Amino acid sequence: MIAPVVMIVFNRPALTRRVFERVRAARPPRLLVVCDGPRTDRPADAPLVEEVRRIFATGVDWPCEVVQDYADRNMGCMDRIHTGLDRAFALFEEAIILEDDCLPDPSFFPFCSEMLARHRDNPRVMNIAGTNFIANHYSTGDSYWFSHHPWTWGWASWRRAWQHNDFFLHSWDTRQKELHASFASRWERQYWMSTFAQAQQDLRATDCWDFQWNFSCRTHGGVSIVPRHNLVENLGFIGDSTHTAGDMSRLVVRTQPLLFPLRHPSRITVNGYADDLLTRVYAGETICLRSNLKARLRLLVETLRRA
Repeated sequence: MIAPVVMIVFNRPALTRRVFERVRAARPPRLLVVCDGPRTDRPADAPLVEEVRRIFATGVDWPCEVVQDYADRNMGCMDRIHTGLDRAFALFEEAIILEDDCLPDPSFFPFCSEMLARHRDNPRVMNIAGTNFIANHYSTGDSYWFSHHPWTWGWASWRRAWQHNDFFLHSWDTRQKELHASFASRWERQYWMSTFAQAQQDLRATDCWDFQWNFSCRTHGGVSIVPRHNLVENLGFIGDSTHTAGDMSRLVVRTQPLLFPLRHPSRITVNGYADDLLTRVYAGETICLRSNLKARLRLLVETLRRA
């Protein structure tokens, strides 16, 4: 049984249609569509938003309970996604979430659904990622591994985890110790702390929702499941993207289906090297033998310091 699916959409009908066709093939029993309203200063928005909404009005041709969460006015990326996810986890105990530019491999849906069921009662597991953009650099014999990075380019979670989301970062000052301890190395901590600090200083200017979720998972000791292969292609690296403009081709990794039955890790443990590697690729570092050796040495020193 496929878990409920949440689609977050706006004004990109071509992308939305591609992602919706994958959802349609998976045939989830429940679907929540979260859509922002058109911007008053962009006349082209209204017909595009209407076209996006029409995809769901005419395209759901399987037994499915469809809930529409459509904004009458434009709320912006931060508020629309935040309130939409609040609605999702008020309706569903658990859900799979896709934005309109996150194209999933068909195996993404059964993978998320199985992970949601398997780890339903484990409070330490807070996020299930569909994205793995280091699949070409790091491999494991299991079907997935655990990370402190809760990537959200196609993801899943539970109501019991989302209730800890500190959207306005009220606990920023009181949870610094937990936040610092969640990073694999001092270098990784310095990189992400500057990002978190910028978001915390002016959430409205940043117009983000996922940094808050990252912060919340880390400060509650949460881990994220990362599939062995990349299961979601991010189509949003184009000029009209809100947060991913510019050359980020290093994060475009082709999808590859997972084979079932899944092979599960024997225990929940975070590999510091893999987490450090995720950050290095995200930051744009060239991955080579020298950089990998340097990273391993850095992690060894960090481990000895903590001992």
